[in-house]
Amino acid sequence: MRLPVIGALSQTMSYPLRPLDRARETLLDGVAAPARKLLSRGEADGGSSASPVTALSSPSLFTEISAHSDERYVASKDGTKLNVRVFGRPGAQPIVLAHGWTCSIDFWRPQINALADEFRVITYDQRGHGRSELGRAKLSPQTLADDFAAVTTATLAPGERAVMAGHSMGGMTIMSWSERYPSEVARYASAALLLSTASDSLTAEELVVPSLLRGVPGRPQLVHALISAPVPAGLMLSDLLRYATMGSESTPEQRDFCRAIVHACPPRVRGRWGTVLGRLNIADALENLHVPTSVLVGSADRLTPPVHSYRIKERLEQAGHLESFIEVPKIGHMSPIEAPETVISQIRRLAALPAAHRRVG
Repeated sequence: MRLPVIGALSQTMSYPLRPLDRARETLLDGVAAPARKLLSRGEADGGSSASPVTALSSPSLFTEISAHSDERYVASKDGTKLNVRVFGRPGAQPIVLAHGWTCSIDFWRPQINALADEFRVITYDQRGHGRSELGRAKLSPQTLADDFAAVTTATLAPGERAVMAGHSMGGMTIMSWSERYPSEVARYASAALLLSTASDSLTAEELVVPSLLRGVPGRPQLVHALISAPVPAGLMLSDLLRYATMGSESTPEQRDFCRAIVHACPPRVRGRWGTVLGRLNIADALENLHVPTSVLVGSADRLTPPVHSYRIKERLEQAGHLESFIEVPKIGHMSPIEAPETVISQIRRLAALPAAHRRVG
């Protein structure tokens, strides 16, 4: 998927069907006062934020990726073809990026643009996302692990170890991989970065549903049904998507960029992977992630609230593998987009760990 330059994404979405307007009002009526205040910003101009925002500190991070890439298809364990793009010069220190639910390689555009001149940046479309096939295998955390294993074994040279960074479902991918392929962690990973992610209890601890409804019996089942539903992109109201995924200080450029990425994901793929995430329980996988691992989360993350990252932090501390923990103020779920420089700096810091972490054999 080729996204236009970020500035070209600022067109306001319009929803002419009256039932959608009524549905929107019903949903807004159920959102707590602080959320209503956030979502009501921009009503006068059709949904775009009317509140003052600061310009991106590095606008070029969001432009079309200019670095040369080697694009190929890698077959996963079940034969499903995964789209892989490797940026940067051969032989440079490798970094592997795994994107999250409903996203694609382009989600990492800020990190690729900043790092490809210095590192070899290995990216891929998760199964069913972007240009990767969905395949016929049952979707599961094990499938995520198999796909990640296929990508790493196909792109890393013998004895070469990479910084593994995963956002949301991408972080869950790295954890699942460490559980299913524990011997490959020491072989292929020098360090790991888990961004805005969780290992379990997603539907029980999200903060998207208003607090007044959190004590309602069956709420986790309701949330699971919502994330599993193959809702067409046109029915995903922009202000509600923004409320669920981004912090209140995200810029219009960041919001439009994320909206374009999320809307490009096929509804069926979104629903099927949502079913998997709603039942996720891979907390024990952290025992096998025996490389220096950093955890980063936004304080305003509603999809995978900080409680998840704190729990991951505790497990890593107990195992002796925690490198650092960062909670970024006022940032929502889309940390690589909302705080691109912070994520880039953390990747650089992990890549700068002693060379003993980077090569084996």
